[in-house]
Amino acid sequence: MKDLSFLLAFLALPSTFVLGQEKKDLDREAIKDLCGCYEITFEYSETFSPEKDYEKKPDYTASALELALPIIDEENKISIQHLLVVNDTMVIKHWRQDWLYENQEVFHYDKDNNWVFQELPADKVAGQWTQKVYQVDDSPRYSGSATWVHVDGKHYWENKTASPLPRREYTKRDDYNVMLRGNRHEITDYGWVHEQDNDKVIRKDGAEDVLLAQEKGMNSYIRVDDSKCAIAREWWAEHNGFWAKVRSSWDEVYNIKGDLTLAKSVDEKPLFRHLYPLEAANASVEEITEVLKRFVVPAETPVQELEGK
Repeated sequence: MKDLSFLLAFLALPSTFVLGQEKKDLDREAIKDLCGCYEITFEYSETFSPEKDYEKKPDYTASALELALPIIDEENKISIQHLLVVNDTMVIKHWRQDWLYENQEVFHYDKDNNWVFQELPADKVAGQWTQKVYQVDDSPRYSGSATWVHVDGKHYWENKTASPLPRREYTKRDDYNVMLRGNRHEITDYGWVHEQDNDKVIRKDGAEDVLLAQEKGMNSYIRVDDSKCAIAREWWAEHNGFWAKVRSSWDEVYNIKGDLTLAKSVDEKPLFRHLYPLEAANASVEEITEVLKRFVVPAETPVQELEGK
């Protein structure tokens, strides 16, 4: 009987592996379906506040043409670079998203431009994909891990994680300092949708988060003919070498495997304004890394001490 049990268990192993591999293949297909040329609509509306005297902010709506380009396609990593096309004539490097399979190392956003390093247990990320989102200068923004779901013809991934204020608000508001992002990415027949249920919170050391307001977000990516994004592909072909070096430089920074605090500016300039002349000078990885490290605030040093220097 023991021999029979062992044989049945042994015969079950290949099918278990196949099912796991088929699930992973579906995950990879869904992630790669995020790539393409899209007309995008961004829509946000505040929905609730526990504060009786809170004044709801106006709804936000914008649209754009964007290319989501796969720049790394490996078994356990898919990296997608987003490029904005402005007036059919100008290209702007936009955000980047990396998808890592069963990834155990993440930087979770805390507050005040500080990210806390965490090493996740292997059993907690089994079968999961981590989405790491980066700013236009490839500095960190937010990250979260979850399982891609494929059921009833739907393909989606959802996670809640902390992030800095969104670009549409960080220069306009100072009444909250952390956004808890409820992210849901779902593949659709027209492209994909990034649905958000966000909490705008006030976070202070030694205190519980205070909810200021909640909002609903809906970013719709409607696939269009690739020819509309041809200028973005041409731009990336010319500039991708430099940004590959920038990513390599950031990898050196991230390898500290400890908390990371970044200054908002150095010499009264944000990071992206330091990167432009480096590209023009065909700077090396080492030269780029030296600039990035100037933005890294040493432990227990107030961020303000580096700004303006």
